[in-house]
Amino acid sequence: MTVKWGVIGAGGIAARRTIPEGLAASDRCELAAVMDSDAGRAQAVAGKFGVPGWYTDVDRLLAHPGLQAVYIATPNHLHKEQAVAAARAGKHVLVEKPMALTLADAEAMIDACRQNDVKLMVGYMMRFHAHHRRLKQMIDAGDLGQVVFGRAQLTCWYPPIPGAWRQDPVLGGGGAYMDMGTHCLDLLEMLIGPARSVAAHARALTHSYSVDDSSTVLVEFESGAQGVVDANFNIADEVSQNVLEIRGTRGAVYADHTIGQDSGGDMTAYLSGGAKGYDATQARSGGGAQKIVVERTNIYRAEVEHLSDCIEQESTLCIHDVIPINDGESGLHSLRLALLVYESARTGKVMRLNA
Repeated sequence: MTVKWGVIGAGGIAARRTIPEGLAASDRCELAAVMDSDAGRAQAVAGKFGVPGWYTDVDRLLAHPGLQAVYIATPNHLHKEQAVAAARAGKHVLVEKPMALTLADAEAMIDACRQNDVKLMVGYMMRFHAHHRRLKQMIDAGDLGQVVFGRAQLTCWYPPIPGAWRQDPVLGGGGAYMDMGTHCLDLLEMLIGPARSVAAHARALTHSYSVDDSSTVLVEFESGAQGVVDANFNIADEVSQNVLEIRGTRGAVYADHTIGQDSGGDMTAYLSGGAKGYDATQARSGGGAQKIVVERTNIYRAEVEHLSDCIEQESTLCIHDVIPINDGESGLHSLRLALLVYESARTGKVMRLNA
């Protein structure tokens, strides 16, 4: 079965990654229509990828014949209205993160999708990275022992740009943390488990816009493990390694460039033979470095195919309540954490998720 997709917001990440690497590359997806408020962009993307329909109006795209699912990649403040419209039109929804600007808007999206019996998935595509999935298997198998610490880092150089919606808190809801740090904490939760509390610093340190270009978040997980998420808009691209670190009582894993928009990167494990007595010299033998080799999977293709598979399973196999990875409730949880991060940065207080 091939699922017919439409795209709402054909520029940015959609044109750069999700369309060419995901929707257009998959034999389980058919890109049938694109929409953008910029007519020239919509027409150009449609022409480049041989898409039969292009529109500048959401309702017209939703009326395109046979459309089953939509991918929403517009500025954050538009997500709620567009997702609700798609749900009411009977279309399954993949929406970019964060799913909305407020909890009320996110809950309205979830309700609309539930009431219209369509699936809702939020675009945390890094969960599909082959290295991250292999690392999750290692953690679950006990290879690292008790996980005690995790760090996820994502940075870029993002100077002031006239009209850039990510630099406007009204349109984007936040800066470096909202745009990139949410990916990092979502990934750490996938690997370590749910977060219990956050304490954060987030501010504009380098640039003149009104959102954070620097953010550092200390996380405590329900397991007791601790973590750090650091996301910046003010570090040169060529010097950032986009580091992922997971450390446990029996081993640790370090990765470079697996976090981000690419599907590549490198990951190395250092595993010990088990608990040993105290060594006052704290000698470091290297722990036997093992490069983790995986079969590369494109994260955008895996993302859209996952939702397509969920749609197909329910429609052809009569399996009810097939829940996609990063469903609406998961996206709501990530948004709640993001709002607590900014509240912590504003007040200087540790914010507890279930307080």
